[in-house]
Amino acid sequence: MRIVVVILSFLTCLSLPLQQAAAQTAASADTVLAGAEAGVAQGVGDSGVEVAYRFGSGDKLRIRVYNEDTISGDYEVDSTGNLSLQLLGQVKAVGLTLTELSALIERRLREEGYMIAPKVAIDVLNYRPFYVLGEVGKPGSYPYVAGMTVLNAIALAGGYTYRAKQSKFELIRGPDNKKVSVDVNATVLPGDIIKVNERFF
Repeated sequence: MRIVVVILSFLTCLSLPLQQAAAQTAASADTVLAGAEAGVAQGVGDSGVEVAYRFGSGDKLRIRVYNEDTISGDYEVDSTGNLSLQLLGQVKAVGLTLTELSALIERRLREEGYMIAPKVAIDVLNYRPFYVLGEVGKPGSYPYVAGMTVLNAIALAGGYTYRAKQSKFELIRGPDNKKVSVDVNATVLPGDIIKVNERFF
């Protein structure tokens, strides 16, 4: 009987550090997950480039205002970055996210006295193209496809030339033309400009 008690005590002592280690591992996993979720909420990709989509000239949108057919319809962001909406006239869309644009239209409808509690839904019908420049086979503009990476974009543009630097690329994004260095796994968004530079021999 004493031997059984000793064995049980020994096993209990062993299990405590294991339980503590498991608890620490779970806590670490929760911390990592929380950080990842925060990154997604802020629209930050693996490369550190902001990936929250913001509208630009050429985007085609379907705007629906519930119980108001006059303003509902298909619209395109023009070269000045505006939408020409029925009732409201010019509404600046460039640089706004879908949530921000919906809120802006709802606020304008309230402030201008058209509706007391408007509800706006926006769908993107067509995204503006992206561009691949520099040392690729066929530089130019290409239709955006969801989930595209820099590597996919370069493949669409005919692949690398023999002079191309294949490790880091310039990506220009947004109304402020922010320029960053990215790798082949970086996410591509509509309107992005990807530049493949010449390597130095």
